Amino acid sequence: MIGGKISRWTMTYFAAALTWLLAALGLMAAGIGHPAADVAAPDTLVLVHVICIGWLSTAMCGALFQFVPVLVATPLYSERWALPALGLLTAGLVSLLAGFMALNGRLPSAPWLLPFGAVLLVGGFGFVVVDLGLTALRRPTGSARFVIAGLASLCVTVVFGAVFAFALGGWAGRMGEAVLARGIPLHAIAGLGGWLTLTAMGVSYRLLAMFMLAPDVEDRQSRLTLAAGALAVAATVSGGAVMIGFAMRLNVVLSVAAILGLSCAALYGRDLAGIFRNRKRRQLELNMRMAILSFASLAGTAVLGIALVSMGTLLLHLGAFAFLTVFGWLSGLVLAKLYKIVAFLTWLETYGAVMGRAATPRVQDLTAEKRATKWFAIYYLSVWAGTIALLAGDPSAFRLAAAAMSVGVVGIIHEIIRIRRLEDVASSLRLPAGAVAPHLLFAKT
Repeated sequence: MIGGKISRWTMTYFAAALTWLLAALGLMAAGIGHPAADVAAPDTLVLVHVICIGWLSTAMCGALFQFVPVLVATPLYSERWALPALGLLTAGLVSLLAGFMALNGRLPSAPWLLPFGAVLLVGGFGFVVVDLGLTALRRPTGSARFVIAGLASLCVTVVFGAVFAFALGGWAGRMGEAVLARGIPLHAIAGLGGWLTLTAMGVSYRLLAMFMLAPDVEDRQSRLTLAAGALAVAATVSGGAVMIGFAMRLNVVLSVAAILGLSCAALYGRDLAGIFRNRKRRQLELNMRMAILSFASLAGTAVLGIALVSMGTLLLHLGAFAFLTVFGWLSGLVLAKLYKIVAFLTWLETYGAVMGRAATPRVQDLTAEKRATKWFAIYYLSVWAGTIALLAGDPSAFRLAAAAMSVGVVGIIHEIIRIRRLEDVASSLRLPAGAVAPHLLFAKT
């Protein structure tokens, strides 16, 4: 952890993110949103933003506040901005969701809710981008470059989202309505493909190498992977904006983006293979084994996308494609890494100060991997079952899969809580003289 200290609010971000994940799974199990509703219906918009902002973006921001200083070996620009950012993001998301629910009559009409939510989200993400961006730019090398590209994509995503929110509220004029009508694919690609995927790739390079005692990916290789991914996002946004301005179809732009995106995924797979091949820790821990399943889901997403495009059914099964991307690849990787990150940070917070002066447990002694394995297995099997249910057009089977995913996630959260409470550490090693038990929701720094 050279160059950075324990982030005080990372656990708070993780707790908020996991709460939103449970809310999203509850909505899916209850039949709210796609596939029970149209992809563009207000209920689906509620579900999508709970997942992408509440769950994935909040978890990613929490992880970045901790690990960007590690990537660049320098302190975070401002630790004080992390908590206000979380407050603004939470308030903005709640306002946005209320605005979506007002669109379909679940709440009284309130056109101001969507623009107000957008302003709050712009403020929250603005804190995140400036804080992390100024930190990463101090040494923009290796994995930090992926984070910078991801933050740039986040800016684009937020701008599109704000335009959409003002347009839906009736405050954006004719140009805003044109962007709303045709710009949703650009918004989605910048968010899922740029912000979440490129950032996840960059952080995973460092975490995988650190936790498996492997050398970092060769700089030339990671640069090529980043170039393919960044070009995919840049081509989508710039080319798509031009097409929207001239009222032209987006087919060519999206095709180019798809080719570049597949190239990025293939290069990323090559980089991962090198990390696993050159690792010194031969016995894989649970988080690594589960991360492999998320990488397999990413490969499955690529195969599924190619198959759907070749059969001309991508639009028909877009929900299944997005579901496997979000829950198989991104959410699976985040959950797997959260399990390890929480244990690692809890160990540092509790035992770092007494290391060498008292007997302490190992990081893996804070976990019970055999017990936790079943919860991850339930989660991944349910994700794959849900994808099949969506492809088969069976909403009832999908709801059952979402309910099973909830069971797996609740089990994983329970394991994480046990880690923070040191419940699986032998009593003789739990709190040696000088060690202080960690708080569940924030670090005592």
